[in-house]
Amino acid sequence: MKRTLTTFVALITGVMIMASWTVFPKKNESAANPETIKSHWPNGAQLVISVSMQFETGGQPEGAESPFSGNPLPKGNPDLAAESWYRYGATEGIYRMLDLWKKYDIKVTSHMVGAAAVRYPEVAKAIASGGHEVAAHGMSWDNQWNKNYADELQFVKQGVDAVAAITGQKAVGYNANWLRRSPNTLKVLQELGFLYHIDDLSRDEPFLTKVNGKNFVVMPYTLRNNDIVNIAGNHWTPEMFLSQLKMEFDQLYAEGAVKRRMMSISFHDRIGGTPAVVKAMEDFIKYAKEKSGVVFMRKDEIAKMVMNDPNTPVDNAEAQYNK
Repeated sequence: MKRTLTTFVALITGVMIMASWTVFPKKNESAANPETIKSHWPNGAQLVISVSMQFETGGQPEGAESPFSGNPLPKGNPDLAAESWYRYGATEGIYRMLDLWKKYDIKVTSHMVGAAAVRYPEVAKAIASGGHEVAAHGMSWDNQWNKNYADELQFVKQGVDAVAAITGQKAVGYNANWLRRSPNTLKVLQELGFLYHIDDLSRDEPFLTKVNGKNFVVMPYTLRNNDIVNIAGNHWTPEMFLSQLKMEFDQLYAEGAVKRRMMSISFHDRIGGTPAVVKAMEDFIKYAKEKSGVVFMRKDEIAKMVMNDPNTPVDNAEAQYNK
C-alpha cells in the first residue's frame, strides 16, 4: 500500500511538472510554437515599432508651455530662460537622438514645424541626411481646429513648402498641434497629396479610412509612450518611462503572435534628447532587439506597406467629416 501510494504521488508530480512546462514557457520563449505563428505584417514582423522625433524648437509662440509656465512673466517681457530651454532641442537634443538612431541603425519619423526648420536649417538637414523621414507639423505652433478650409490648407502647405525647400523632401505624413485637427484636416491633407496622418489614438495598428471616397492611412499616435506627456507633463523619471516602454512592448509582442500590432513611441527635441531619456531609450532598444521579429520603421514606410494590403482594417468612424 505504501509503495502504491508513493508511485501514485510520483505520477501526479510528474504530470504537474509536465503541465507547468506547457502552461509556462521558459523565459524568452513564445507560448506559441514559432513555426505555427502566422505574421499579420506583410514584411513578416511580429511587432513593428514606430518612433517619432518631433522637431519644434523655434516654432513655439510666446508663453508656450515650459518648466516656467506656472510663473509667467508679464506680457511683452521675453522669457529668456524658457527660450533657452527650447533652444536645447536644436543645440543638443536632436543631435543626441540622431547619434542614438545611427548607433542602432534605426530610422525614425521627424515631424518638423516649418518655423523650426527655417530657424535651424542645419538641424533639419541633419535629420534628412540621416535617412529619417521628414514629415509635416504645420508652419508654426498654431491651432487648426478654428481655421476654415482655405486658411487651413494654406497653413499646412506653407509648412510643407518651407521644410521641403531646406531638406529637399516633401512630407507625406502629418501631425497637428497637440493632435487637435479640424473636421476638414483630412480633406486638406488628401488635396495636398499626403499619405497618412497620426492624430488618432483609437488603435494599436495602422488602418485605412475613406476621405472623399479614397483610402487614407491612419498611423495611430501615443500618449502612453510619450515624453512630453509623461516626463514633462506627469514628471515621470526616466526609469518610469523605461518601465512603461518595456511593459507595453511585452504585451504587444505577445499579441503580435496572432494579430498585427504596432508600438508607437514619441520624443520631442528638448525632452527626449536629454541625456537620461536617451539612455533610457537605448536600454529599451537593447531590450527589444533581444526578441526575434521586431522591426523599427519610419511611418511613411509602414503606411506604404499597409495601404494596399487587404488585411489592413478599414475604419470610417469619422465618415461624416470626410465626405
